[in-house]
Amino acid sequence: MDQLSATLTRVKPSPTIAVTTMAAELKAQGRDVIGLGAGEPDFDTPDNIKAAAKAAIDAGKTKYTAVDGIPELKQAICDKFKRDNNLTYTPSQVSVGTGGKQVLYNALMATLNPGDEVIIPAPYWVSYPDMVLLAGGTPVTVECGIEQGFKMSPRQLDDAITDKTKWLIFNSPSNPTGAGYSREELKALTDVLVHHPHVMVMSDDMYEHLRFGSFEFCTPAEVEPELYDRTLTVNGVSKAYAMTGWRIGYAAGPEKIIGAMRKIQSQSTSNPCSISQWAAVEALNGPQDFLKEWCAVFERRRDLVVEGLNGAKGVTCPVPDGAFYVYPSIAELIGMVSAGGAAIDSDEAFAKALLEEEGVAVVFGAAFGVSPCFRVSYATSDAALEEACTRIRRFCAGCS
Repeated sequence: MDQLSATLTRVKPSPTIAVTTMAAELKAQGRDVIGLGAGEPDFDTPDNIKAAAKAAIDAGKTKYTAVDGIPELKQAICDKFKRDNNLTYTPSQVSVGTGGKQVLYNALMATLNPGDEVIIPAPYWVSYPDMVLLAGGTPVTVECGIEQGFKMSPRQLDDAITDKTKWLIFNSPSNPTGAGYSREELKALTDVLVHHPHVMVMSDDMYEHLRFGSFEFCTPAEVEPELYDRTLTVNGVSKAYAMTGWRIGYAAGPEKIIGAMRKIQSQSTSNPCSISQWAAVEALNGPQDFLKEWCAVFERRRDLVVEGLNGAKGVTCPVPDGAFYVYPSIAELIGMVSAGGAAIDSDEAFAKALLEEEGVAVVFGAAFGVSPCFRVSYATSDAALEEACTRIRRFCAGCS
């Protein structure tokens, strides 16, 4: 008798975690490896946030809390949505989970039935399709290639909607491309959704505060108020506040969905870490001025990497609007052979050979639904990025 659930046959392990693990193992063996796979800021959590966590410990705030968040954090989240997005929510419309991933998963588990379809623009964050599958739904991917800036068009969205569509998962700025939708582009998409009242919107705004140049962030329920009652707006403190390990994500939306998510969480993890919740209160309510400084650093690194990769043979690297990723195409390298004798017949083969021959760990594009590309996270030091780009250029130059 098979001891494992048949559900597991529908999903695969996270490729981004796998790449990070492989890079760490090679480093432990003494290899000189530059890891560009992890989507994690290299900044430390700000001191005021750490101080709030220490104060919570000293005050004995170490017990169970309400399943989906303490009142103080829910109010801070409501205040954030009003301040940053002009969206009005009450605490009863807010759910706090152990990272944005759990919040997304809870929402899908609470709403999907067999046969329900979820539209996912590709390139996509690796976990979206697998979470849909785990929840019993059917992911419907819409490929948005480099020629369209990795962004979905209104026609593509309209064509993908059927009577079985339950959700659209929307992510801007994007992981893995860093592409962001302008207000006009997003309004064109929401205009389509207005005409399909059975479709709900799951907006993953995790990279909201990491934006560059003249790009202005906006979110679906803000752009089109008619979608307010069928939009779940998801965010968290991991990326903007360098709190990945604290594991706090949150969402606001219709009370019926929030209540269903609470029920799921009550029978899985129960409440997120109490100390992390108090730290998140300070993150959202405290000073925000450091965000501008961090964005300036990320923008400088973005420019460094874009220039460095566009100087590589066979690589085309668009300039992203936000987040801390680039998603270059290697279409011109497919069919070549590396200096070490590896056949570059896919972006997965490219990434494997790059790691083995030059010690640079990147994530292959097939993991994100659009090939032949690869993702680089530039959330690391300038020196590491410069050296990585040098190695990538050398690797590409050796392909023939």
